[in-house]
Amino acid sequence: MNRFLLLPIIASAVLVGCTNQPRTTSSTTEQVTSSIAATSGMTTSPAQTNAVTTSAAQTSAAPTASSFVAEVWADNWFSLTVNGVPVGEDSVPITTERSFNAETLTFTATYPLTITFVTKDYKATDSGLEYIGTDRQQMGDGGFIAQFTDQATGQVVAATGDAWRALAVQRAPLNLNCVSSADPNTDCQFEIVAEPVGWHDASFDDTDWSAATVYSAADVGTKDGYETIDWVASAQLIWTSDLQVDNTILWRFTAEQIS
Repeated sequence: MNRFLLLPIIASAVLVGCTNQPRTTSSTTEQVTSSIAATSGMTTSPAQTNAVTTSAAQTSAAPTASSFVAEVWADNWFSLTVNGVPVGEDSVPITTERSFNAETLTFTATYPLTITFVTKDYKATDSGLEYIGTDRQQMGDGGFIAQFTDQATGQVVAATGDAWRALAVQRAPLNLNCVSSADPNTDCQFEIVAEPVGWHDASFDDTDWSAATVYSAADVGTKDGYETIDWVASAQLIWTSDLQVDNTILWRFTAEQIS
């Protein structure tokens, strides 16, 4: 009986001894570390362990935000979102006829930049026509151009071109013979597509969207603000393949940091 009663007391004494002797604990830790290193065929020192920890911390550090300038000209209206965050929109409402102007927007974001636009050509109604009921009743046409500059480097890191992806979500008129109709709101056919869920996200799959079509300044009929921007050579006027029928367009482009 006594032998069995003594065992817990002895074990307790050993534990107390370990707690009061830091050197014994440190020695034990070093032996375990050495044992693990020996098993893996490597040698490990405290300095090396700290180096690995520092490297891991650097890898997981959040990317640094940069400041950018977006320069945009649209016929007739646009809104811009970068990395899912609204940046700004055309200061002239889409309800304004002949609203041609350039905008300069400043924002901060981290690379890569997921750039998304909504662009709209002016139309009086979903018929797709403008100046309805006048002798100028007609179809309008669109077009837009943009460039993005990293303010820290002065480099243009994104510019509109045929690598941009487009989805027309409002198209009209689908029957061109309605242009001269006395009641285009009844006679003109149109198509409206809902915006895809998550289309602003970096992970969104836009492979089914169409590639942008590049146009000349003469094709678009640039005016009022277009000439105020010093466009780089890579910045091109774009729209879908139909300048007149496609009235509202969603756009996507991803810009990587230039090393």
